[in-house]
Amino acid sequence: MGIGTGIALFVIGAILAFAVNVDLGGVVNLALIGYILMAAGVVVFLISLVMVFRRRQSVATTRSAVDPASGEQVTRSTRESDGPLV
Repeated sequence: MGIGTGIALFVIGAILAFAVNVDLGGVVNLALIGYILMAAGVVVFLISLVMVFRRRQSVATTRSAVDPASGEQVTRSTRESDGPLV
């Protein structure tokens, strides 16, 4: 489930809630189903955004030391990330 799934659920729910005007004899309330789908779409969208932002975090480490043999300063930088976005 991703951002697109959340948007699709929201759009389908909005269509059912606001655009469809069909009377099914009181068996099924399409407006209520539309509102439920819209709420589920918002939840999926927000969870997907949180997961995308968590994947983009990275850690940068810089270490400096003096080489005992030559006396010059050595700096090492490493960068770790959670992996590429797919």
